[in-house]
Amino acid sequence: MLRIPLSDLPTDFRHRALQWAAQFPHCAYYEHNDLQQSAPGTFSRLLAVAPAAPVAPASLAELAAYLSGEPERPGPYCGFVTYEVKDEIEALHSQNFAGLAWPGLHFFQPETYLHWLPDAVELHGRTTGVLAAILATEVPAAALAAVPPLRPRMPRADYLGAVEAVREDILNGEVYELNLCQEFYAENVVLDPVAAFWQLNAVSPAPYAGFLRHHDHYLLCASPEQFIASREGVITSQPIKGTRRRGPTPAEDEAQRLALLHDEKERAENLMIVDLVRNDLARVARPGSVRVPELFGTYGFRHVWQLISTVAAELRTDADLGDILRATFPMGSMTGAPKIRAMQLIEHYERSRRGLYSGSFGLVWPDEGFEFNVVIRSLQYRIDTGYLSLQVGSAITYDSVPEHEYQECLLKAQGVLQALSTVISQE
Repeated sequence: MLRIPLSDLPTDFRHRALQWAAQFPHCAYYEHNDLQQSAPGTFSRLLAVAPAAPVAPASLAELAAYLSGEPERPGPYCGFVTYEVKDEIEALHSQNFAGLAWPGLHFFQPETYLHWLPDAVELHGRTTGVLAAILATEVPAAALAAVPPLRPRMPRADYLGAVEAVREDILNGEVYELNLCQEFYAENVVLDPVAAFWQLNAVSPAPYAGFLRHHDHYLLCASPEQFIASREGVITSQPIKGTRRRGPTPAEDEAQRLALLHDEKERAENLMIVDLVRNDLARVARPGSVRVPELFGTYGFRHVWQLISTVAAELRTDADLGDILRATFPMGSMTGAPKIRAMQLIEHYERSRRGLYSGSFGLVWPDEGFEFNVVIRSLQYRIDTGYLSLQVGSAITYDSVPEHEYQECLLKAQGVLQALSTVISQE
């Protein structure tokens, strides 16, 4: 292990490190954007790389054995779980369009990883020549290539009709709440994923941001939301439900925050998902240990105020990550309640498979602690086909106004669109 004081490194060291790391077929970068004091939780800042892995789990059933086996090398396991793993957990399936085709899940142990501390960077694993290679890496100064307007997979009129249909389902007792998502996409796009990530990170800094390469698949993520994290035997989940645009002046911004905090519809949405998360965590928690340390916290990010609650519990000692994911995945904030019926209706109303959107990206530490985000405010990209996907959604309740829900989707897409210097096609 090498420890290098931050004061000995150039100011663009992170940019150089990611540029170097992105050459590997497996690359995972976790970024907290120094938001530890203004967000309820954050990622650790870590960059991990590996060559093509000969052995990797392909299902939840294989994941527990993989994580409990003899590690190839010391260090965390890095990886992702797509939304489509729902089909392994429940009797579900999808026939919707799939432009991305991620594997269901994948984890790898890094050959080399960098871990940022407050005053230093630690270099672990294979370290010979790595620091010199990173310092010799040049960061391209060229601007991003033009990205065409993103086309809606679900036309606006169809989306508005779907919201009305969901409201009817709620009236009929099918669900209490449903997270309805839509995809905006472009084809044959030539994109520099690393440059696009840094542009997104600059425009929309978030506590659970990250960059992921899996062969020809890329995730560029600016997520504000924690899915699950575990430290010293305590598991937490921090669902987001409730969104308001930031105000242009301090007074208007505070008015927007208070409007969000006291909005009965937003509070009802948040409370329903908190109850769902409490129920999910109870399946892997010590009896009587589930609690809600914070209900209806308001947190400000670059473009939006979010209503975030925290649910915590003491993990059972016999619960492994496979058990935890089976109990909690997909996250309630991206499905609805009750969860299984909500996922069935999602398949009916949406036009695209979600892929890694509303899945999770994270890492598992050797001491069995872990950190996973909710993949939102993100781009998915295939460099081999040029397929580029932006998905956004909102929670539908009976009180939802279809046009308001559509505008909330556009608000959530704002940071990604700004980063790409593109718009949504009005075709």
